[in-house]
Amino acid sequence: MPTHTVENQPPTAGDRDLWASDPVLRACVPDNTLAQYGASIGRAHTRATAHEANRHAPELALFDTGGRRLDEVRFHPAYHQMMTLSQEAGYAATAWDGGSHVEHAAMVYLASQVEPGHCCPLTMTYAAVPALAAQPDLANLWVPKLTARAYDPRALPVAQKRSATLGMAMTEKQGGSDVRSNTTMAQRDGGHWRLTGHKWFCSAPMSDGFLTLAQTPGGLTCFLVPRWLEGERNAIHLMRLKDKLGNRSNASAEIEYHGARAHQMGTEGRGVQTIIEMVHHTRLDTAIAPAGLMRGALVEAVHWVRHRTAFQKRLIDQPLMRTLLADLMLDWEAATRLALHVAEAFDRTEPKDRAYARITVALAKFLNNKLCPRVTYEAMEAVGGMGYIEDTGLPLYYREAPLNGIWEGSGNVICLDILRTLAREPAALAALNAQLDSARGADRRYDAALKAHRTRWSGQPDEAEARQFAERTALLLTAAVLLQGASNAVADGFVSTRFAGAGGQVAGSAQGLDVDAILGGFDS
Repeated sequence: MPTHTVENQPPTAGDRDLWASDPVLRACVPDNTLAQYGASIGRAHTRATAHEANRHAPELALFDTGGRRLDEVRFHPAYHQMMTLSQEAGYAATAWDGGSHVEHAAMVYLASQVEPGHCCPLTMTYAAVPALAAQPDLANLWVPKLTARAYDPRALPVAQKRSATLGMAMTEKQGGSDVRSNTTMAQRDGGHWRLTGHKWFCSAPMSDGFLTLAQTPGGLTCFLVPRWLEGERNAIHLMRLKDKLGNRSNASAEIEYHGARAHQMGTEGRGVQTIIEMVHHTRLDTAIAPAGLMRGALVEAVHWVRHRTAFQKRLIDQPLMRTLLADLMLDWEAATRLALHVAEAFDRTEPKDRAYARITVALAKFLNNKLCPRVTYEAMEAVGGMGYIEDTGLPLYYREAPLNGIWEGSGNVICLDILRTLAREPAALAALNAQLDSARGADRRYDAALKAHRTRWSGQPDEAEARQFAERTALLLTAAVLLQGASNAVADGFVSTRFAGAGGQVAGSAQGLDVDAILGGFDS
């Protein structure tokens, strides 16, 4: 360059094998079926494609040149490339076609490190499969399309497609999380229904169909609304796309039903009970995705500090930086192991395991999403000014960090769900207590914390205490998982700083960590 020589700048990262470079993931996933996906999605070319998908936001096409309604969303080719990669790898299918929920969760974790926006439609497609069990005739048509390892974005009736995606439209302006106040109405039309009403949030409006709630004479009922009918578009009008903080590659819309044809799902009047299966499975993804975002942000930070010097020393060699990174890595590994532990419960079918999955997925969603904004921000700050620049990718992680805590139940909703589950399902409480007890004796500080927790809440917590109770319970569950699977340095560091008071309120204030061992266990 004519004015200076470029120095003290990290080299371009190049290809990253997100499977081979992640010892925690490899320890938690039973085999290497994800090796190819982890290598593919981490390549420099794929990361550049992801950057393009986020730089070129989707656009709404309401009408064609003749004024006929289109109600379509147009995407940059990069978005379609990301969808193709993940769909063909089995993101939406592996839990249902011989793989496992653990493998699915691991794919969410990997995809979130590169391009989290395309995860939304695939997560809902994965989660719709168990909900469709409520209506076998619809399942026979839709499930083979939803679990096909192919990507077919064409606007056609589902029967004519190689594969399909399925979205969700529940929220209305006046209700938010209170879906029982929905005003969308359903009227009988022979063997089907016609829906009229609005939806304030419709996730992935380019999907081939939507699970939605509407009022019938029998009460709030679940429906599947196809986007296409034979020979014509269904009467689903896209009103506008949401201008979101993050998740930019993915479209979210306000929609209206103008007599849209719909198929009843499950029993009339039991819509919440029907769609809750979809919500339950999407919550698994919202519990694991923040761990992927944390991992992605930390990889960028570690790459920077390994190659950047200040005051004649590499940043990675400076004690305060090492302490900060080690403290953040505890949050990342804790979130990863907790979410994958929960995914294992989804793979078990005994009633007690299903009850355990219901309570622990809520706990993991709550805690992991409270950790994610802190970790992504601190990783950005560790890089400094360049961390605030889009080139590094860190702004994407930071913008994405709040999303999974809001989607499928924000913090207060989740905490109240936790209290209701424990009060109504003795099996959930029993299974949770069994897991917490299984780690007793591994660390006296954990034992003391568990005893204090049970003494403090010997009965049902008051509603006003729900957040404190949820946080403490989730931390204890995380510690139990770490004490039975993580390295001594990580388990000891987590218990000592999250329970024994050796850490402060800000990241990097923890004392007594085995910093070298924790950093040594983080490959990138």
